Amino acid sequence: MLFSERDVKKIAAVLGAAAKHRGNNYRLVLENPEAGRKLSIEIYPKIHLDKNGKQLGNLISVFTPTAHLQLHFCTGFVVSKMLGEVTFIAEHRGKISGLIIEKETGCSLFANVDNKVLSGDLTRLSPELMSAGIALSLAETLLPENKNSKKIKKT
Repeated sequence: MLFSERDVKKIAAVLGAAAKHRGNNYRLVLENPEAGRKLSIEIYPKIHLDKNGKQLGNLISVFTPTAHLQLHFCTGFVVSKMLGEVTFIAEHRGKISGLIIEKETGCSLFANVDNKVLSGDLTRLSPELMSAGIALSLAETLLPENKNSKKIKKT
């Protein structure tokens, strides 16, 4: 997937942040003074993701004062105005990773989750697995086996 300027504007609108174009990426800065939190997101729509410079893909980077998270080869995203968050998804061979950014400067990463966890009765899962299933369930329609799949979903 290639992120368009329109995609970045949708993401920025939900997160309540301005997106600044900086050469090969877009940067958004979220601040929550009441909680004393700040995070930055960089969206690289098209970047070389191998040492030989032959494999192009996209990259989502999140920077906080205590962490640096990256999601390589994002295959889709879901914007939710209602929740005030954006979920970036990367799916590969039946495994899904999700990077969730909240308007209030929260950030969560779920990596290599079996995509079968997203469907069915979530209450039958252990509490540890249930949190991943619930958090990533918005992205279920982005998975390849979903015939009505869209690369962008808005809730």
